[in-house]
Amino acid sequence: MKRVLLILSSIIILAASCSKDNEDDINIRPYTPNTKYLSRLEVPKMLSGSKTRFIQHSTRINNDSVMTYCLEYDLEHYHSRWVAFRFDGLTRGVSAGRSDAWADDPALSDEYWIGAGTFNGNGVRGHICASYDRRYSVEADRQTFYMTNMTPMSYDFNGSYWSKFESYVQNLGRTTNFADTLYIVKGGTIYDGETKGTVRSSKGKIIPIPKHYFIALLRLKAGKYSALGFWVEHKEYGRSATSADVREAAVTIDYLEQQTGIDFFHNLPDNIETTVERDYSSTEWKL
Repeated sequence: MKRVLLILSSIIILAASCSKDNEDDINIRPYTPNTKYLSRLEVPKMLSGSKTRFIQHSTRINNDSVMTYCLEYDLEHYHSRWVAFRFDGLTRGVSAGRSDAWADDPALSDEYWIGAGTFNGNGVRGHICASYDRRYSVEADRQTFYMTNMTPMSYDFNGSYWSKFESYVQNLGRTTNFADTLYIVKGGTIYDGETKGTVRSSKGKIIPIPKHYFIALLRLKAGKYSALGFWVEHKEYGRSATSADVREAAVTIDYLEQQTGIDFFHNLPDNIETTVERDYSSTEWKL
């Protein structure tokens, strides 16, 4: 009987040990991104030889895998270099509510987790890909609350000024007679000379505060492409942005690339990329 109990105890200990190992594996298992997403039109060119990681999150819709968004995460600055997504026939709908499901990104090992609490010294965890950008499913909205999709925005800027630009993009993306597909890249400047200091995360990570935020847009309608950028200073405006503010912040993609060092829409054919990135039409973009 003692022998049986000893064997049973060993089995229980072994099972607990395996369970703990599996639990640890969730945190330390290397994340392997689906590189097919790198060829999508909204995905900028990755930095080479740098400490960044490509991450994409997807959900299932009608048995198909649909990308919620993807990003290039800087593992030294604990902030995304950019976040990319699209509005199309599958993703422009609104059928889910806001989840507030704040969480560290499961695609990262826990050594890079910054904690889901507020930022010390700045307070606001601003979305890059907004929650309202991804309301076509409950799971897609939940994924927007991963901390890799967060940036330290001031409360005034996030709640009043920047929201006007977010609404502009959402309205265009959900208007079917404006675009068959609207490709979007959003982010903030995180490197030397383009920051406003730093904040400390709830897990003690030091994160840069962007000095500017940007949006790059690529429209596809009836087989024709056009593009537009926004370059917005991160500061206390003390008011909501107006339509005039949106017009004044509009820039070409060429200009945005000069300011950010990011190669947007590089997966377009070269002749189309060159044409759409050098100019934009205010009338076409409803500015």
